[in-house]
Formats: sequence, C-alpha cells, structure tokens
Amino acid sequence: MKIHNRWFQLVASVIAMIMIANLQYAWTLFVKPMQAATGWKLSDIQWAFTLFILFQTWVQPAQGFLIDRLGPRLFTTVAGVLCGIGWAGLGLVTTLPMLYTLYVLAGIGAALVYGGCIGSALKWFTKERGLAAGIIAAGFGGGTALFIPVINDLIKTRGYQTAFLYTGIFQGVMILIVAQFLRHPPVAPAPARTAAVSGSKLGQHQYTTGEMLRTPQFYVLYVMFLMMATGGLLVTANAGPIAAAWGIPVGFLAVATSLNAVANGGSRVFWGWVSDKTGRELAMGIAFALQAICLVLVLTVGRLSGPLFAATLVATFFTWGEVFSLFPSLVADYFGTRCSTANYGVMYSAKGVSSIVAGGIAAMLFERFGTWTACFYGSAALALIASVIAFSLRASRAPSAVAVGIPATAK
Repeated sequence: MKIHNRWFQLVASVIAMIMIANLQYAWTLFVKPMQAATGWKLSDIQWAFTLFILFQTWVQPAQGFLIDRLGPRLFTTVAGVLCGIGWAGLGLVTTLPMLYTLYVLAGIGAALVYGGCIGSALKWFTKERGLAAGIIAAGFGGGTALFIPVINDLIKTRGYQTAFLYTGIFQGVMILIVAQFLRHPPVAPAPARTAAVSGSKLGQHQYTTGEMLRTPQFYVLYVMFLMMATGGLLVTANAGPIAAAWGIPVGFLAVATSLNAVANGGSRVFWGWVSDKTGRELAMGIAFALQAICLVLVLTVGRLSGPLFAATLVATFFTWGEVFSLFPSLVADYFGTRCSTANYGVMYSAKGVSSIVAGGIAAMLFERFGTWTACFYGSAALALIASVIAFSLRASRAPSAVAVGIPATAK
C-alpha cells in the first residue's frame, strides 16, 4: 500500500511539522503587540516561550518511548487537539498563568508531533538518514514562512488575538487529519549480535535509552546540543524586541522573520545532505564555527540598518537550523534506530535547557542592562566551543563507531 511507502510517510511528516512551526518561530511577532495590549513586562512574556520549549523538549523522552512501541498515529492525533487548543487559546488569555498554561499545552502537542516525525525519518531511512531528517526538520524550521505574511496581516488588521485564534484552529485540524496516515515501517528481524571491534560497539548495537545514557558519547553530544541551541533560540524568541531596541522598522522585522524561516528550513536539508557525504562531525564543526561568526555579525553589523539586520539574521539561521537534522542523525548513527525516537527525545531535551537562557534570562538581562551584547557574544562563544568539540569527535572516532550498515566514509 502507498501509505507504507517511506516517501509518502516523509511527506505526511513534513506536513505535520509545518503545522507546528508557528508555535515557536512566529512567536516573536506576537510579543510586542501582546506587551502593548497587556502592559506585561518583556521577561514575563518571554518566560512563556521558555516554558513552551521546556515542555516541547522535556516530555519527549517519555513520549518517544511510547511512540517507538505503539506508533505515531494515536499520539499525533492527541497532538492536534493540544496544539489547536493551546495556540488558539493564547488569543483569549487575560492573565499570565493562562498564558503559561496554554502555551505549555501547545508545547506538549508540538513535542508529540516533533518526536514522532523525526523518529519516523530515522526508522524509514538509512543511507539518506541525514537528508531525510533534514527534510522533516525543515518542515518545522521553515514552515512558518508560509504563515508569516498572513499572521503579520492579521495582527495589523484584526489584532494578535485573532491571529492566534485563526491559525490555531487551522493548524490543529490539519494535524488531526495527517495523523491518520502516519505509520512506522515494518519491524525488521534483529541482527545477530557481534563482538565489538577495538572495544567499541557504537553503530553496531541497537542501544536502549538506558544503555545510551551509560556512554560518554551521549554526554558530549548533549553538551554540544545545549551550547549550539542557545544562539538560535535567543534570536527566535527576541528578534522583535531586539529590532525595537535597535530602531529596526517593523517591515524589515517581518521580512527577516519570513526569510529566517526559509534559511532555517534550508539549513536542515542542506547540512543534512552534506553530512551524508562528509560525515556528521565534520559538517557540525564547520557549521557551528560559522554560527559563531554570524552571531557576532548580527550584533556588530545587523544593528546598522534594516537590510543588514535581515541579512545577518538569515545567515544566523542558515548556520543554526542544522542542529535539528545533524543531532538526530548522529544519535541514530551512534546508537541505532530501534529506540531512536526515545533516544533522540532525551538528546532533544538539551534545547529546553538552552531556552532558559535564551528566553527568560536573556530578556531579564536586557531589562537590567539595556543591551543585548552579552547575550550575543556569550552565544557565539558557546557555538565556537561546540565546533571545537565536533572536530575533536571526528578526530577521535574509532573505526568501528560507524552508522548501522553504512560505511564510515559514506554515512
């Protein structure tokens, strides 16, 4: 049946991911209008973003365990309800607790969609694993580009509350429909267990989450993910307030947000494809170093004019989005695909840790000191350290530590 075709599943997963893209990447368009209408402090509003990311990431290990065993259809159906109610409901909030609660519901729904769809890519694809994970992740990173013009117009003409309501209902219904078509591939017979070569079983053994947590490689990757997630989340959450602080016209902010989505999505596909050819660690090292440079350019060059603001933000997102295709692919390379949804769910929780700094704390630092300088330089330093670690991983990787069934030179 066509429904069990891996490319059909890829398209279905991409559609579901597009429907949750606004929940994270369109948020910055709502921040200033909400602040003006309610009188809430910037940091109070941005703690909602932090809570969204925390629940979008930290519930993934538990739901990943269940999706690996029960399949994605039921959980994505539930996600449609949670995303629809959570995002649409943000247009009706009158208190901060209501804001936090509804955005958390949307975060849990987004977690179910994200974990299930990325897990699907890792299970359905082997040799093109980086490219497939990149395409699905691009739905989340770039999908909001389809909605930005509509959201921007709705906010201007109808108000931010209506924009929340209309897009929330539409996205929830679409997720419910797509969920009915999602499947995992048939379970293949377990390969015979072989003795480790050079003392390493990475890439040869299908690791459970508990086994993965007992390897040093997991913690190295986790720290890298945490450091790399910070800069992009800083810009994602605070592009609107940053533009206002630097006197960037609102029109250029809207343009930057649309182009950022395209760059973010394209980054996941491009770097995923590159990593299939060059190896994950080399692609990571290069992209992460470029990310550090781009963050510094936003602070030093992007603040000078609207066009430069948009250009440097686009470069930043093109060198940041790849974390969401390279890390899941590397987790599958190192630890196998059988428990890949749960395993990557644990890894993905690093994004939640980063959101604490990039969302609420960054806003508080701006309110305290009146500048974004420390946030950008700090994020750039973290990206540079992650790049050094990635190059070190490539240099030290054992000959046996290769992707399941894929030669080390052609992952």
